[in-house]
Amino acid sequence: MTHRLFEGKDHASIYQQYRFTPPDEVKNIILQYLDKKKGQPHVLAVDLGCGTGQNSRLLAPYFQEVVGIDISECQLEEARAVPGYPNITYRKGTAEELPFPDGSVDLLTAASAAHWFDQTRFLVEATRVLKPRGCMALLGFIDSNTRFTYQDCGERLNHVYDEVKQVLLPYTKNQVALAESKLEALYSAIPFPDKERIDSIWVNSTISVKNLVGFIESWSMSQVYKKKDPQAAEDLLLHTQKRFLEEMGVPSPDTEMEMEMEYFCVLASKPQ
Repeated sequence: MTHRLFEGKDHASIYQQYRFTPPDEVKNIILQYLDKKKGQPHVLAVDLGCGTGQNSRLLAPYFQEVVGIDISECQLEEARAVPGYPNITYRKGTAEELPFPDGSVDLLTAASAAHWFDQTRFLVEATRVLKPRGCMALLGFIDSNTRFTYQDCGERLNHVYDEVKQVLLPYTKNQVALAESKLEALYSAIPFPDKERIDSIWVNSTISVKNLVGFIESWSMSQVYKKKDPQAAEDLLLHTQKRFLEEMGVPSPDTEMEMEMEYFCVLASKPQ
């Protein structure tokens, strides 16, 4: 994780509040793949770029131990503050230098994080630490396909959302495009013969206007924009919330809309 854009305390707090937990649909695909390729017992899962621990907590019931790794101590502090997960440990580190013995990890996973990794170094480490038949699961979502619905104004809401992304486009790192490509280059570089990429995992949920604006604020490009021009970044968020409320014809930012997102998952199993 050579890109360090998520480290500040304020950003970590926003991340904890507004970032989505990966959906059960994706979690189930990963666990079924691991059951099929490696089988029980599931001892150790390592969640790379774990941030504030949403994916780590999702996996905790299915493993004896989960270790979340992130470069940001502020993100890890937020993760550690969530009670009730005694089998999760959070450690500062990177995906390119993993603090695990050879052949010791059952599942190596990353949720909306692998596009920030140094691809070559990460794959060397993944190959080293995975057990024989151990699995890699790299998941994410395609934000360009995110769509909203509220009564009859869905297309207008989508337009507002797309306009925000256009404003932030000059502050968007190239790595975000790697995520939008469903990690195509990384998938091609995985050295294991047994691999697959599952696309078009459509997930429907609801989100409030307030939480959607918080999600936008958590983006790396929002944080880059905020560093360059704090007032303009704040005005963009306020204006975006105002426009959503106007299009929906409601006064409260707690009003919820329907949201449809496309997830994907890159899966691979280390040879015996």
